[in-house]
Amino acid sequence: MRNLDELTAFIVEAKAKAYVGGGKTLPSCRQASHDIGHVRDVWSYLDSYFGGTDFAGQEVVWDTGTPIWAMNYFGRIILPDLLDGARAGAVIKAALASMYTQQGRFLGGMRYAHEHGLYVDDSDGDTAHFRGREVIIVDGQEAYELDYRGGLIRP
Repeated sequence: MRNLDELTAFIVEAKAKAYVGGGKTLPSCRQASHDIGHVRDVWSYLDSYFGGTDFAGQEVVWDTGTPIWAMNYFGRIILPDLLDGARAGAVIKAALASMYTQQGRFLGGMRYAHEHGLYVDDSDGDTAHFRGREVIIVDGQEAYELDYRGGLIRP
């Protein structure tokens, strides 16, 4: 594997161009999965998930065909009377676009005020090993939650 800074930069780039950037949808790699990818030079990235308002997925990065990094996540709408999938998606995309493109990172504490709710992301660790949680707060209540965990894959 190349160095951790290069990997982190590629992850930020791929995340910004895939889900958040409206990246090209790929054919399902597993039955009924939603897949979005990004490739640059020797690096490949795939975000593959199932579901809609309640969903589970995995992101993987390959270096020259070898999987070197992965992240798993599970998210759901907790209070559908306060937040639907379309609004949650708008909040998440706006917040993550800010994190990726303006701040150049994908981990770390973040608060983002949006017309549909307050996005809050807290995480521990770094690209090598991390865990975190994102929520959207509407009218003082957590209306959406997502837990994630990931890091380097070693043989």
